[in-house]
Amino acid sequence: HDFLGHVTVVVVGGTGDLARKYLWQGFFQLYADQVGKGHTFSFYGGGLSPTEKGTPLLFGILKELACPPELSVERCDLVKDQFLHLSKYHQLKTTEDYEKLSQQIKQQLGQEGMVEAGRLFYLSVPAFAYADIAEKINNTCRPPSDAWLRVVLEKPFGHDLYSAQALDKKLSGQLKEEEMYRIDHYLGKQVVSKILPFRKENKKLLDPIWNKHHIERIEIVLKETLDAKGRIQFYDQYGVIRDVLQNHLTEVMTLMLMNLPANLSNSKEILQNKLNFLASLQHVDNSNAVVGQYQAYNEEVQEELNKTKDYFSLTPTFAGVVVHVDNAQYEGIPIFMTSGKALDERVSYARVLFKSDVFCVQDPNNVQCKSKQIIFYLGHGTLQYPAILLSKNLFKPKLASSGDWKEVTEYKDVNMLGLPLSDYYIQSPVTPREAYCELISHVFFGRKDSFISAEGLLASWEFWTPLLEGLSRVFPRVYPGGVANGNLLNFQLQGHQVAFSHEAVVNVIKPGAEDNFQVMQGKYRSSEMVSAWAQELVERLASDLLLAAEEAIHEEGQFHLALSGGSSPVALLLDERCVPHTESGSNFRSIHDLLLQHIRIPYFNIHPMPVHLTQRLCVEEDSGPTLYEKEIKKHVNGSSFHYILIGVGQDGHTASLFQDTKLENDEERLVILTESPIKPHQRMSLTFTAINRARRVGVLIMGKSKHELVSQLSRIKGESSKYPITKVQPKSGTLIWYIDYDALLG
Repeated sequence: HDFLGHVTVVVVGGTGDLARKYLWQGFFQLYADQVGKGHTFSFYGGGLSPTEKGTPLLFGILKELACPPELSVERCDLVKDQFLHLSKYHQLKTTEDYEKLSQQIKQQLGQEGMVEAGRLFYLSVPAFAYADIAEKINNTCRPPSDAWLRVVLEKPFGHDLYSAQALDKKLSGQLKEEEMYRIDHYLGKQVVSKILPFRKENKKLLDPIWNKHHIERIEIVLKETLDAKGRIQFYDQYGVIRDVLQNHLTEVMTLMLMNLPANLSNSKEILQNKLNFLASLQHVDNSNAVVGQYQAYNEEVQEELNKTKDYFSLTPTFAGVVVHVDNAQYEGIPIFMTSGKALDERVSYARVLFKSDVFCVQDPNNVQCKSKQIIFYLGHGTLQYPAILLSKNLFKPKLASSGDWKEVTEYKDVNMLGLPLSDYYIQSPVTPREAYCELISHVFFGRKDSFISAEGLLASWEFWTPLLEGLSRVFPRVYPGGVANGNLLNFQLQGHQVAFSHEAVVNVIKPGAEDNFQVMQGKYRSSEMVSAWAQELVERLASDLLLAAEEAIHEEGQFHLALSGGSSPVALLLDERCVPHTESGSNFRSIHDLLLQHIRIPYFNIHPMPVHLTQRLCVEEDSGPTLYEKEIKKHVNGSSFHYILIGVGQDGHTASLFQDTKLENDEERLVILTESPIKPHQRMSLTFTAINRARRVGVLIMGKSKHELVSQLSRIKGESSKYPITKVQPKSGTLIWYIDYDALLG
């Protein structure tokens, strides 16, 4: 450990909210723990106000500090008196202010003949000020080379991967990685810091069951009853995922599932194992998340950010995300992460629910018949104290010999996640300590494993950023708040994806302002229209296709779908370019790469157009169209496809049917060769006759570039030879337009 000597503590932002609520109490606790053990201290509260204004503020806070429970009243009075005597306010605004502070520290050390052990700066300021302050500390306040410098940074560290990288670059130009302590106060919570030791102590019993064969699911939950009122300025830029999932909940998940290090006091090994675990997480996107926003939030935003009445914030105040791990040990186990404001209770826990292999014929209340689970309970809620609970039908956990944890045997009459407390073995800390007190003590002792490393931070942002980008245009479901939410926010797994379990009433707020649509139903060219942002639109189209398929299979035992190529839905055959199927220009090739190779459809159920016969491309004599027509008649009942999905080019062509495609003499033909105005010119395509026989035709139009076309088409009544798409008019089937907002609104 560092040699004994004088330690200077500087809390920048020392009269702010966080400092008042937690930090000074933490430093007072540190002083009380260390007094008389050889170190000497001085404490500075730094702020932007001049001394005469800042001093009374600081001492107002310090006088209110509570006594640490282990001190007697007399002893506490004495220690508190000394602490106040060693504390002082210092204005910290300009570089000169920091220079003055440095002079003052040197002067004091000189006068009292003390050796300097180190300087601890705690930055309790908004993140945008970090880089500037780090630069001032680096240029003016470094201690001599044999003393340490430690700078504590509060979250948020950026709001996505790019901003976190930029901030990291700025800070690492001023401070070394070992000098930076990025704080996530969850890592100071006693139960969280106990997760690895608990896994280690019970390794023999946990090892056989800590895997996909035994674990059914994992839940990591942080619920709040509070709203964001008064903090909107900050909150609206971040939202619930950046505020707690990317940091607190991800850290808890990592500690639960990372490989156990051989040595729990080896920070480097712990960090490496954390990084390995983060790298094994499967990519998450919109389909793995649901978001909500409490009803009063938008009004609070308008008020606190001075926005007009038609301003709508898309910031989520609730999120449910399901994460999967891509490794053999945990593959397939869903990890439910959820957090929200304005919910029914304040509680935070992580639980591992195990599969039950018992069937109870009688006496279902017997402990063996009940759910098997381990709960890392962080506090509040029905239990009120932090604890680790393990259901008695698993095993009796070991208790660490260090003596700072105890077994609880007095059970309150409450239920905890489905079991009465008496069905659990419960361990709890002997003396509850505030997270900030724990972490401040770790900074003092230079323990890095309870802090976030630069690599760990960027790895977490790398995992969360794609989801955040995807959600930036998604409308959160509005919920009333508190108990009134009922089951509105329940969400469920569908494969690896999640969706809300209950349909919400979709209210389209003032259609017109583009930000206020959700998935909208409407009419377009007197047929049905569905519109939404691109991602939601494609998801909706996919689910409609699935429904159509299920319905057809239910009725006839088979489903015939024809897809067209083109660029509209890059992710989606009723026309084909006359190139070999193996070339990148082939519609079949792109549909194979993007779709077919990912789904289990036997290849003999897939019928690409025969554009390549006798080693020639689309030659009349090889009669490819006739061949394909025969195939359609053979497989498709009455040549009527269940579903045909087409796109529209900017010139109004659809499939490979262009403005000057001659069709007059081919009334009855289902397939023809056509000429495209753009390369490759030769194409093969289904005809309007074939398309209009379908039971359902979906037309997908996406992208700003199609806006002009969508406007034009909406004005044309009936058919127009200039726009081939207008000839798509199913005889007895239905036509649905899927148009995204970019195409609709331009």
